[in-house]
Amino acid sequence: MLYSAFIFGLISSFHCIGMCGPIALMLPVDRHNQAKKVTQIITYHLGRLTAYGSIGFVFGLLGKGFFLAGIQQNLSIFIGAAMIIIVLTPEKIFAKYNFSKPAFKLISKIKTALGSQFRNKSYKSLFTIGLLNGFLPCGMVYVALFGAIAMQSESLGVLYMILFGLGTVPMMSSVVYINSYLTVPIRNKIQKIIPYVAVFIGCLFILRGLGLGIPYISPSNMSLFVQENPNCH
Repeated sequence: MLYSAFIFGLISSFHCIGMCGPIALMLPVDRHNQAKKVTQIITYHLGRLTAYGSIGFVFGLLGKGFFLAGIQQNLSIFIGAAMIIIVLTPEKIFAKYNFSKPAFKLISKIKTALGSQFRNKSYKSLFTIGLLNGFLPCGMVYVALFGAIAMQSESLGVLYMILFGLGTVPMMSSVVYINSYLTVPIRNKIQKIIPYVAVFIGCLFILRGLGLGIPYISPSNMSLFVQENPNCH
């Protein structure tokens, strides 16, 4: 299921252009030295991946608790269904309930700290910008976190979120160069693809939980992360 993280990151990166694209465009990179510019952009992404990995650790640990409780099969079905519901639910409904309100003060502090970093062109600032950017609220990240929970392991939760982040790197890196070509109509068409991909990944998690005996997709033995009968020599 790890491959689904990269695919989802790759597709959802088109959503990221609208949400985080302005941050990428404002990065304090060297506009004249292309080699240095590349290393600066990489540093920014390392910050984002660190944030995603940290969140993945927490949610992977949460999933491990469910795994140890022996409910991993039902958890996989629940997570797949939750992914589909979240993606298909109109954004105005989430806006109505304002789920981020309890964390508003924290988010405001993150945005303030983020803004202050743009005045500095050091690698430390670029890493910090990426790190803070990774902690900003994002619907696509929320969906990916359900996948991290389903990994039922803190290490795999970290890996899942890092792969998701890596999937967003190509588009987030190229936005500086191709932004003028990504017109609103093109972005809207790409945005329409994202829900289909998320629903597909949600269905994969549901199939995985059903244990239909399909190799790699829905194995009948749900001990997916431990060997049931280890070979002892």
